Amino acid sequence: MSPNLDPILLEVFKNGFETVADEMALILMRTAYSPIVRDSMDYSTALCDPAGQTLAQGLTTPMHLGSFYDAMRHLIGEYEGRVKPGDVFIANDPYAASGQHLPDIYIIKPIFFEGALRAWATTIAHHADVGGLVPGSNSIGATEIYQEGLRLPFLKLVEDGVENATLLAIVGVNVRVPDKVLGDLKAQMAACAAGERGMLALLKRYGAATVAAYGDALQDRAEALARVAFEEIPDGVYEFTDHIDGFGEDPQAIVLQLKLTVSGAHVTADWTGTSPQVKGGINAPLSFCKSNVYAALRSIMSAEVPNCHGYTRLIEVIAPPGSLVSAVHPAPCGARGVTGYRIVDCVFGALAQALPDRVAADGAGGSTLPSFGGWQGGQPFVFSECVMGTWGATSAHDGQEGVPHMASNQSNVPIEMIEADYPIRIEEYGFAPDTGGAGRFRGGLGVLRQYRCLADEVYFGVRSDKRLHPPHGLDGGGTGAPASNLIRAGGREIDVPPMPSAPITLQSGDVFRHVMAGGGGFGDPLARDPAQVLEDVHDDKVTVDHARQVYGVVLDGSQVDAQATTELRRALRTGAA
Repeated sequence: MSPNLDPILLEVFKNGFETVADEMALILMRTAYSPIVRDSMDYSTALCDPAGQTLAQGLTTPMHLGSFYDAMRHLIGEYEGRVKPGDVFIANDPYAASGQHLPDIYIIKPIFFEGALRAWATTIAHHADVGGLVPGSNSIGATEIYQEGLRLPFLKLVEDGVENATLLAIVGVNVRVPDKVLGDLKAQMAACAAGERGMLALLKRYGAATVAAYGDALQDRAEALARVAFEEIPDGVYEFTDHIDGFGEDPQAIVLQLKLTVSGAHVTADWTGTSPQVKGGINAPLSFCKSNVYAALRSIMSAEVPNCHGYTRLIEVIAPPGSLVSAVHPAPCGARGVTGYRIVDCVFGALAQALPDRVAADGAGGSTLPSFGGWQGGQPFVFSECVMGTWGATSAHDGQEGVPHMASNQSNVPIEMIEADYPIRIEEYGFAPDTGGAGRFRGGLGVLRQYRCLADEVYFGVRSDKRLHPPHGLDGGGTGAPASNLIRAGGREIDVPPMPSAPITLQSGDVFRHVMAGGGGFGDPLARDPAQVLEDVHDDKVTVDHARQVYGVVLDGSQVDAQATTELRRALRTGAA
């Protein structure tokens, strides 16, 4: 930072930028129409400088954090010299606009002050539907992006303050629930307008030159703090292999291979060896891969590092084009979220070798995404939600439960909102006992969610994972229980694969029951405090039999039988039990 800049004023600007981005996030949530945005909070907001570098991100989705820069560079390069006050841009395409997947639509507004472009107010939101093969547009079975829905390069949704009615009409006629989609687009536009107001207030108070100088200083400050954080990681090469269960009725494992190299303050994430892109909707564009690497590395830094572009300067991402994590046209990307989660999990798996006390054991693997679509009262409906979630244990505590994957920061839709608006009844919602990986510290329990369909001819699809490759433990901790999908229909129970590629039709009365994977454990289960095991039994997190078989804890009614526990643990350690 220049010695002429005031460090106190730099902190003022940091908080000022963050406040603007957070206000954008709140307005978007409060004005959104669809539950996937309003309740699951699958969206992000950011304030960017004139070059497209993120100055601050709203408190929303971490895996979006690094995605804005590539999209902004694409927009700026395409429209250089043609950006004017009153413009608003829209895009979603991974290949024509450096987007993420088609349901994630960018709405971006340039901010002018004293005749010059000074910043950008940016939003991205997961829309309820953008057309394509299936309701919700998260088709696992798509083989090319043309099947996934409406593709939008960067276009002017508003020009000189005038909305493009033709473009809005095209969007409306191509989606199944235009009221929800157009309403959420308006919510994004409102959020951008709020970002413009907040940034203009800073510009009017301090002047454009000062705002720009402190914006640049904030980027440098983030880089300097990241440098300190990375230098705390022992130099070395840390390799980790993880898997996605695969898709379709006979899923084949898909490999993610990471070589994480730490050299001083520089970190390189090399994905050479990862499976090629697939003919299914789980491919990730390069910008999404980078964004998830950034999010994972940001999570091990101190909270004082600003969430701006500067901290990413020290990170290099190598991903072979045409691989699962650097898809090329025309690979489908609709359900690419599961790949993003696994990218983060791979980074954590590698970091656990270098920083075992700062990384949790493997968790549930991100959100499960069930989708329902059909007709209700003569009108189409689409319902999707991001079911969260549980974490693995750490060296200091049990895994957290009922929380999102750190890459998403999203939430489950409230039951009342689902049942009020859709022909769906939630019949069970809670934690599944004995699902947390055993350890000195136990992994979090898997979340259980059961849906009953109340209409006929309803499309159903699901994106889940961690069934064939359940969450691993650390330092001797056990694996979490695998995920499961079950449909009860016509008196039969049907086992559903993690990501079925063929659409499933539900009738009124049919039930879908999902149990997420449990988090991995940390440390030797036989070293767990028997009092903690007893508490878990009282809380219905662990059954009496599980306590005995896995933890070697013998209960006598509501108390621990200390002598029997000591003897059983001794026998279990020696293999005599």
